[in-house]
Amino acid sequence: MTAGQGSRNILTSRKGREKWGTRTHLAIRETALAKTAILCFIFIFPVLVFAAEPPSPPAYGVRMEQVWIPMKDGVRLAATLYMPHGAKPGEKFPALLEYLPYRKEDGTAAGDYPKHAYFARRGYVGVRVDIRGFGSSEGVPAEREYSEQEQFDGEQVIAWLARQPWCNGKVGMFGISWGGFTALQMAMRHPPALKAILAVHATAELFHDDVHYVDGMAHIDEFELNMDMAEGWVGAPDYSLDEKVLGPHFDSPPWSLLYLRHQHDGPFWRDRVRPLSEITIPSFLIGGLQDGYRDNVPDMLMKSKAPIKAIVGPWNHSFPNDADFGPRVEWRDQAVRWFDYWLKGHDTGVKDDPRLVIYMQHWHLPDPTLQNVPGEWRREDIWPPKDTTDMPFFLQWNHTLEGSAGVRATHQLKYVPTVGVEAGFWWGELLSDPRPVDAFSLVYDSVPLEHAVAILGRPHALLRASATAPLANWFARLSDVAPDGAVTQISGAGLNGAQRESMTEPRDLEPGRVYPLDIKMHLTSWMFPKGHRIRVAISNALWPMVLPTPYAMTTSLDLGGADGSRIILPVVPLHGTAAPEFSPPQPSDERTDIKSEGFPWPGEWTVERDEARQKTTVQWKGKDGYTYPWGTENDFENLTYEGDDAHPETCSVRGEAESIFALKGRTLIWRGHLLVTTDQKNFYYKYTRELLKDGQMIKTKTWLETIPRDHQ
Repeated sequence: MTAGQGSRNILTSRKGREKWGTRTHLAIRETALAKTAILCFIFIFPVLVFAAEPPSPPAYGVRMEQVWIPMKDGVRLAATLYMPHGAKPGEKFPALLEYLPYRKEDGTAAGDYPKHAYFARRGYVGVRVDIRGFGSSEGVPAEREYSEQEQFDGEQVIAWLARQPWCNGKVGMFGISWGGFTALQMAMRHPPALKAILAVHATAELFHDDVHYVDGMAHIDEFELNMDMAEGWVGAPDYSLDEKVLGPHFDSPPWSLLYLRHQHDGPFWRDRVRPLSEITIPSFLIGGLQDGYRDNVPDMLMKSKAPIKAIVGPWNHSFPNDADFGPRVEWRDQAVRWFDYWLKGHDTGVKDDPRLVIYMQHWHLPDPTLQNVPGEWRREDIWPPKDTTDMPFFLQWNHTLEGSAGVRATHQLKYVPTVGVEAGFWWGELLSDPRPVDAFSLVYDSVPLEHAVAILGRPHALLRASATAPLANWFARLSDVAPDGAVTQISGAGLNGAQRESMTEPRDLEPGRVYPLDIKMHLTSWMFPKGHRIRVAISNALWPMVLPTPYAMTTSLDLGGADGSRIILPVVPLHGTAAPEFSPPQPSDERTDIKSEGFPWPGEWTVERDEARQKTTVQWKGKDGYTYPWGTENDFENLTYEGDDAHPETCSVRGEAESIFALKGRTLIWRGHLLVTTDQKNFYYKYTRELLKDGQMIKTKTWLETIPRDHQ
């Protein structure tokens, strides 16, 4: 048995990044903040744009108010208002709504304040609302995320805000991940008072891109653990054990069970969203080249008729001013310029901004601890960029890449289901060297480049492939090979072979039949230096990102000829039009009544390989802690993935979550236990939710179900 440890980011779920990934490097008082911000605007803003008006300055203090927003059915949603303090009598402000389930009184309280206080100081009422059934809001959790009830409630919240005496009748929405998802979804519904949105790391592709099915293939990560347990929580600071309050929460079925029942695209996933073409509300998008939701940005640029401003940096799932790696930039000043124009009617020049500012990544060694990704910003006013050239590279019989079709040949690959740990967990994050995955892939390298090559967009792998089994997945990865052999993975994507023609109506493969496959890789940018090689690697597993298909098999690639397997790279000039400069991260306000121990990102992970039994185990552990005026919270989570190369039908995912609330006079512990196992025909699902008071079990509930595999 061998074991390896490292700091690769194996946890990349939304909740993990939004709650546990929040860091508040905040160390100044209100007066100092105002002075610093004014200096930033004096010296930096003229570099950004030549605006008719400067953005709203930090002219107010901050006052927090707790209010109830009534729904038509009598349920009340809890809201925190971040009010501009020191306003003139009768002065009115736009509202900026952040609407999500992540418990504003405890889970996100420390991270909410720096964002909403920033906007309140500049003449906005920041509004943080817990969705129905979560945190301090009344009601029962919906049966799923992004439910019709959640969106209907959101429309009522927007209308309520617009009617308030302090509001000028205009509402904006913003948020990261879930908050960004809801901003997009509410924009699709066209509530009259919603005038502009800002969506950070968000997508409308709930089946293909979200954390339940990655590229249409089954995926289980920390998000399932957290949300399945969070449904059973009750709100801070009371944490009521009254059965009328606790019971409906605790007995809510785990969402992960529902998602596992819906294993291909269709109405279950599509009814929650409308086409991007229906978004006409001005939309500011922020994405990251190491984030799993980044493809939404080019999709919006091509499909939406709304005024769009977009920034895509090298980041993972975090706000640009607080990213795990840089270059870190301020985004809140850009948000103020955006909302000033659309919600206050100030001509801040945003109509003249680039439609897209994107970071061209330069080569760097594979390093999950990299602090700054080298590169440069460039502006693009249309998408795809007008100077893009589609450059084909054909996969050759001798495992090279050439610009022209070669002789016909066939390459075979034995399926090894536990391949993929080093290649990442959701087509993002900074990685270690992926050569351990390449060793079990079909690999094709170009000759050393005679000159540097830059790409920007979504590469395509066009394969002609077959399998000896009725179900197979294919994964294509693009990498940079340095002269010393170091490999840096750039992008990739996967395709469920059953979904080759339709994600809605998957069909078995006919063993031995050759199919054309189009694997559209995820958005990337990269500059290959002179002397480096371009690498394409093809495999049939990328575990534990994707659960293995259940058949032993061999797959084949057909090479040669004009229709032979190839990759198409979106090549652009090395240097594009220079982009406006961004401000560096600005200091932020902080709450002094809440302290966070932070999250030791990315936690701890190990890989163990039992060569004799052909079994592999991946384990991940994470924790965080908070101190509140009413007590402390400590969270612990771990995931264990097990796979068997000799029996690909047999795999398992085991998750354990525990949150300990040490309160005055009592200690409450919520626990969640998830187990998903497989055979060739079924998923076997088990989830147990527990609640302990002072060490004694007071409530427990288990869900058991056998779910037929549906082309997964």
